[in-house]
Amino acid sequence: MAILKPALRASALGIALLLGTTAAQANDYPNRAITVVVPFLAGGGGDTLARIATNGLAKELGQSIVVENKPGAGGNIGTAQATRANPDGYTLAYGTNGTSAINHLIYKNPGYSRTDLEPISRLTTIAAAMTVSADSSLKSVQDIIDTAKQKPGELTCGSAGNGTTSHIACELFKQMTGVDIVHVPYRGGAAALTDLLGGRIDILIDVMPNLAGQIAGGKLRPLAVTMQERVASHPDIPTMDEAGVKGYYFFAWDGLYAPKGTPEDVLDKLNAAVHKMLAQPEVAKSFTDRGATPAPTTREELKQFIETEYNRLGEIVKAAGVQID
Repeated sequence: MAILKPALRASALGIALLLGTTAAQANDYPNRAITVVVPFLAGGGGDTLARIATNGLAKELGQSIVVENKPGAGGNIGTAQATRANPDGYTLAYGTNGTSAINHLIYKNPGYSRTDLEPISRLTTIAAAMTVSADSSLKSVQDIIDTAKQKPGELTCGSAGNGTTSHIACELFKQMTGVDIVHVPYRGGAAALTDLLGGRIDILIDVMPNLAGQIAGGKLRPLAVTMQERVASHPDIPTMDEAGVKGYYFFAWDGLYAPKGTPEDVLDKLNAAVHKMLAQPEVAKSFTDRGATPAPTTREELKQFIETEYNRLGEIVKAAGVQID
């Protein structure tokens, strides 16, 4: 039998104790409240979806979850803050296609890298819709195309800001139809929606959670959804493909992340909890009522999905020349 020298015995003992402590922490996780950093304004579409998820996740984990809104720079400020948190599973980040992919394409320095957060699971895929105000003379997607071709540069398409989902969706529409529509960026989706309702812009393509209330209230006229299939909560709205823009397919998505270095066992426990949470009928309904579809993944599937989306969205961003210093 080999005999370890005192120094080696001490080292081996230290490693064993460390592994034992890590395993014990994972088995005991979570034993206190968890904070989820949401890098968007409270009350917005992203915040609403994040709170549906965190409320359901809290029930699965048996611990309270505190949402910390940290908006700014298209989600970069809050996301960067989350990457600097202690990687123990008690600070997590809510992320979107913006913070996970688009921002790394359009910002020279978003303040964090694409590897600073560990993917836990995708939460949902989120439909967007092309809308006009209820009293607009534009009655269909074809009306928009025809008008834009007859009067180049006169129609306006608002967005929540340069590089946001609503901006990229509008640029894709312009690229696929060859029309000249002026992009008008706002500081947030609420401001863009206000001006759409007030007739100061003509078109807004935004995610359904931001539009559902005004559509239900009859103040917005939805012309098409951007998914490949009609949305369950609004089955009367045609897809963009059905409305005449063949092959148009655009959606947003969100997910849950942890700081790099979070223990594997903790990440796996969180992934399992997300899957169970999204299977809760009341949670699923809360999402689908807002145009979001539960779409959980494994950790590796989300990592690969982000890479695919980064490349796909990169082509749209490059063609549009979107860049933010």
